[in-house]
Amino acid sequence: MLEQMNRRALEARDPAYAKVVPRDAATLIIVDRKGRQPKVLMGRRHASHRFMPGVFVFPGGRIEAGDRSMSVAGTLHPRAEQSLMARVSRPSAQRCRALALAAIRETFEETGILLGTKEYGPPERVPEGTWAAFRDRGVLPDLEALQVVARAITPPRQVRRFDTRFFAVDRTAIADEIEGVIGPESELVETAWVTLERAKSLDLIPITKVILEELEARIAQGFAHELPVPFYYQKRGRFMREEI
Repeated sequence: MLEQMNRRALEARDPAYAKVVPRDAATLIIVDRKGRQPKVLMGRRHASHRFMPGVFVFPGGRIEAGDRSMSVAGTLHPRAEQSLMARVSRPSAQRCRALALAAIRETFEETGILLGTKEYGPPERVPEGTWAAFRDRGVLPDLEALQVVARAITPPRQVRRFDTRFFAVDRTAIADEIEGVIGPESELVETAWVTLERAKSLDLIPITKVILEELEARIAQGFAHELPVPFYYQKRGRFMREEI
């Protein structure tokens, strides 16, 4: 699989994008472990998108200003925070928190799913914009439920580059859902709960398939916070995998 990732990255290289710097981003994988075979939520991107058109992905995107000040329930698990601080310049708890909240917010924007809890009432401090829906629905984002399961940096000379942290959460963390977010003119034109085996057979970019394989191994080992977190990046033109 690393060879396929290297081949795809080489094909996409363009000297015009030599100075593109990776931007912090976060992705969220929602896992349903109730049945005999675990399932994940996958969404297909609109075919008109310049970046990854028509492929199946996990919801996610970049940090926005409001992600730094949104009220939350609980804190990130120490192991999650540790992996988020590894191999970064100027690590901070605030940055870790913002990445986790970006994953939750992007998931809502792309799927209508609100992750968190209603046990404590609506959040007290809510930034303008998307987060208002959490206040209106009485949902407080819960960081304790999130695991960090992987990290990957887009190779150089790509039209867009991201330093993506892959979070995962059990489906039981869904507190509410708003209908009508997904459709033919939306960022995600369809979503589906699919088994890991089925997910790997969809139209994916190589790194997504790799993360699915990592997730499968993590679930087999108990889906615990303390498990190693794989980090994929390119060095001297070759993809590397290390654990953080």
